[in-house]
Amino acid sequence: MVLSCARARSWVAVAKGAQRHHLADNVGGSLRSEPATRRAALYVHWPYCEKRCSYCNFNKYIARSGLEEAALRSCLVTETQTLLQLSGVRRVESVFFGGGTPSLASPHTVAAVLEAVAQAAYLPADSEVTLEANPTSAPGPRLAAFGAAGVNRLSIGLQSLDDTELQLLGRTHSASDALQTLAEARRLFPGRVSVDLMLGLPAQKVQQGTLPAPDPELAAEMYQEGRAILREAGFRQYEVSNFARNGALSTHNWTYWQCGQYLGIGPGAHGRFVPQGAEGLPREARIQTLEPDNWMKEVKLFGHGTRKRVPLGKLELLEECVALGLRTDVGITHQHWQQFEPQLTLWDVFGASTEVKELLEQGLLLLDHRGLRCSWEGLAVLDSLLLTLLPRLQEAWQQRTPVPGDWSAVPVSQDNARQT
Repeated sequence: MVLSCARARSWVAVAKGAQRHHLADNVGGSLRSEPATRRAALYVHWPYCEKRCSYCNFNKYIARSGLEEAALRSCLVTETQTLLQLSGVRRVESVFFGGGTPSLASPHTVAAVLEAVAQAAYLPADSEVTLEANPTSAPGPRLAAFGAAGVNRLSIGLQSLDDTELQLLGRTHSASDALQTLAEARRLFPGRVSVDLMLGLPAQKVQQGTLPAPDPELAAEMYQEGRAILREAGFRQYEVSNFARNGALSTHNWTYWQCGQYLGIGPGAHGRFVPQGAEGLPREARIQTLEPDNWMKEVKLFGHGTRKRVPLGKLELLEECVALGLRTDVGITHQHWQQFEPQLTLWDVFGASTEVKELLEQGLLLLDHRGLRCSWEGLAVLDSLLLTLLPRLQEAWQQRTPVPGDWSAVPVSQDNARQT
């Protein structure tokens, strides 16, 4: 599959033109000086797969024969333009094409969405643009075409390098296919390739033993063994289930864990952002209509397929900040926390808690001049730590002295809500 040079590189040209425009508008300032409510990551959902995998519960469908991709592409472009307008986002930090199996999409679709982003907002030419791919739908020439369309990072769903396990999972590729795709991806996108691997599968091995059906304790053993091996190999565990070498972490996913804004485009996509003109009010959680045909009908009627809008209360946002931030090895710095809550400090919330002190003494948590974070041992048992931390946050929030204009209540969700 080959894209014309003009078509393949047009979004980059648009991005560079926008960069020159923004440089002119920001003389003496910084392109990164946009307020947090005007910066966001963008997720694009491709809903179709070749087949349904039994372990996957993402929003996915088997494409009908004769799928009119042009219609879907047009709706993705329209919704991108609409949500960028409704959000007032002026800088898109990263773009992630997920699914489903977005490597089944045409590179033209990827290029069209990127062009729409670059025309409506500032998309730096070196922004991280990730595409999820499966080995059977991403031969070398197709990967190269996605690279020409603007993709510069690949996330490959290997899941396993054991043919028996791949058959158990219902995957359509072999271990040999996976390794061949990985080698081609590394050649085309050097230093910017990630892979998905699964643990805890029936009959999966731990060291020399064979497990007929792993229980949680054995799955935990696999996890601890795997993270130790990766650390010895020079990988940084920058998040509970993510490892990177040479600083090549996913900047898009980092936005999620830092509780940043993101727009969700496509059937069933989720987003979190402050609508334009609502500064000082809570950000909204948005869910797009799940079923592709219905989603396309709504996009054609309204410009977007948002099915539900749920304004998030301040406490709910702080809970997300704790639960997501502690998934990373950096944790929650004092400076980062103050962006969300300038009144209560991390010391105010957690410093005087007897239960938290016990976790500190056990070496599972660290609370110091840097902020709050998990230790190496604590990162592996984060879910149990949150059972102590989140109730403590709720208690501290209830005991605080409210300030005028505080938006602590969580409003009722709005189904089938439209915004123009």
